[in-house]
Amino acid sequence: MNVPANLKYTKDHEWVAIDGDIATVGITDFAQGELGDIVYVEVETVDETMDIEEVFGTVEAVKTVSDLFLPLSGEIIEFNDSLESEPEKVNTDPYGEGWMIKIKLSKPEEVEQLMDEAAYKELIGA
Repeated sequence: MNVPANLKYTKDHEWVAIDGDIATVGITDFAQGELGDIVYVEVETVDETMDIEEVFGTVEAVKTVSDLFLPLSGEIIEFNDSLESEPEKVNTDPYGEGWMIKIKLSKPEEVEQLMDEAAYKELIGA
């Protein structure tokens, strides 16, 4: 189970990489493994400002569809367009080319609520 130490995590199995006031978000290796083969990623909230834990999109796998929850409040400034034609990147490279969105943070203090590597590993029993 791949859980990079340099990222933050949510109880909803999203990972967050912080760079100044920009957060890059995707789903964890654990989440993509639980979902199975991902066939579609839908994010129609680009340019919207949303609050923490609001649904910003969905990820569809062969056997299920799951909501994606915003890990931090802010404006969704970018969607990884390559996922439209290659959603399998979420399975093959969840922490790299499988990233989903970028957020311009409106409440940077919320980062403190996210889990570190150890806490996330405990959550998933790794």
